[in-house]
Amino acid sequence: MKMVLEYEYLKSSLANIGKRPIPIIPYNPAKRETPKNLLEIKSSWKGIESILADIIERFDLQTDRCLEFGVEYGYSTAALSSFFDEVIGVDIFTGDVHTGTHRDMYEDTVDRLKGLENIRLVRSDYRDWIKKNNSGFYDLIHVDIIHTYKHTFECGLWAAQHSQCAIFHDTESFRAVKFAVAEICRRTGKTFYNYTDSYGLGIIV
Repeated sequence: MKMVLEYEYLKSSLANIGKRPIPIIPYNPAKRETPKNLLEIKSSWKGIESILADIIERFDLQTDRCLEFGVEYGYSTAALSSFFDEVIGVDIFTGDVHTGTHRDMYEDTVDRLKGLENIRLVRSDYRDWIKKNNSGFYDLIHVDIIHTYKHTFECGLWAAQHSQCAIFHDTESFRAVKFAVAEICRRTGKTFYNYTDSYGLGIIV
């Protein structure tokens, strides 16, 4: 598990000394289902697509609207479009310090997803998008952005407050992400489930 030192993470860790830890419930899928929309590309998200149907069924989610922060090459976006009527994907499409990608991938991703008409891609920083779209509510929001405590907490808290269910990739590969998800649950009173395969998926309901 990678540790990224940052002021906000250390500050929150110190503030939580003496507080009761947030329970993390292991997520064990009852079934697996391959989505109809599956891209044949390399992705650290592989494996998670097979439990989406199980998450939707277990938590009795509606499947009208899904929002994704962090599209990159579109693997998770395509998988989500198999289950939701509308998927909005928000990304700057230039990668970040943790992905190691710094080239512009927007046109390639648009082309890769062009046959999936229920997907709408928005080229935007999550902070700018949130400011302009603060009143919407979604059945599910996926957060897979830069893996720091600050960004995960800021984006994730909004996601948890504006969705029936919010999911977070990389809870097992980045300590700050897992800690941020736990802190979001502390602030919102929601429950933290964690799937440990495929670099980890935090589930807040």
